[in-house]
Amino acid sequence: MTGTRKTGLVTGAGSGIGRAAAREFARTGAAVAVLDLDEATAAETVEMITEDGGEALAIAVDIADETSVRSAVERTVETYGGLDFAVNNAGRAAHHRQLDEMPLDEFERVVQVNLTGTYLCMKYELPLLDGGGGAIVNVASNGGLYAIPSAPAYVAAKHAVVGLTKAAALDYAPDGIRVNAVCPGPTRTPGFEKVAAGTDMIAQQEAITPLGRLATPEEAAAAAVWLCSDAASYVTGIALSVDGGRRA
Repeated sequence: MTGTRKTGLVTGAGSGIGRAAAREFARTGAAVAVLDLDEATAAETVEMITEDGGEALAIAVDIADETSVRSAVERTVETYGGLDFAVNNAGRAAHHRQLDEMPLDEFERVVQVNLTGTYLCMKYELPLLDGGGGAIVNVASNGGLYAIPSAPAYVAAKHAVVGLTKAAALDYAPDGIRVNAVCPGPTRTPGFEKVAAGTDMIAQQEAITPLGRLATPEEAAAAAVWLCSDAASYVTGIALSVDGGRRA
């Protein structure tokens, strides 16, 4: 790490919440590795950051592949000299199937990306967090706190991400490492907008949200950025719901 500048990485940072988080970290002065399965979209995020005067690096990664994850994390540290924070945001949605209608290979793939992918990221991030401290935020979902209809694999995986977060928070607290989860409700990311196109899904979701609207990617990302900051220095092991009051 150079001077007092913080360095970190964000997975799934080619769009949506991940892109918003990477840009906000850069605005705070951090150097950010922008990791995504699609290196082209990661490069677009980096271009946005550098145009704003920030420092970032695009790295292609498949979080379901251990070799790819190890290489991406190591490249981040080799480039920036340390790791202060990591936001494990990459994941895969899977809806519109009840459990008995879901093929085994589809169930396993959803779990592999959302749960195993998060585990692999943490496995290689934790030993490298600079100075034995630092922070990790796993982006789960409100589907990690309660059930979503017709999404059994996604709900199971995201519940497990919350459990994995809590387990790591306990195990690594003696090392000064904080581990938390952010659990966004429906957020108006490009992916969500695409799924909702031609339907009344957005209006339906807004109707059951006490604040009367869905989150922006920037609002969901802000929670992750805060949890990685010194302002949250006594916060670890939580699953922070960012849902406009729906759990209330």
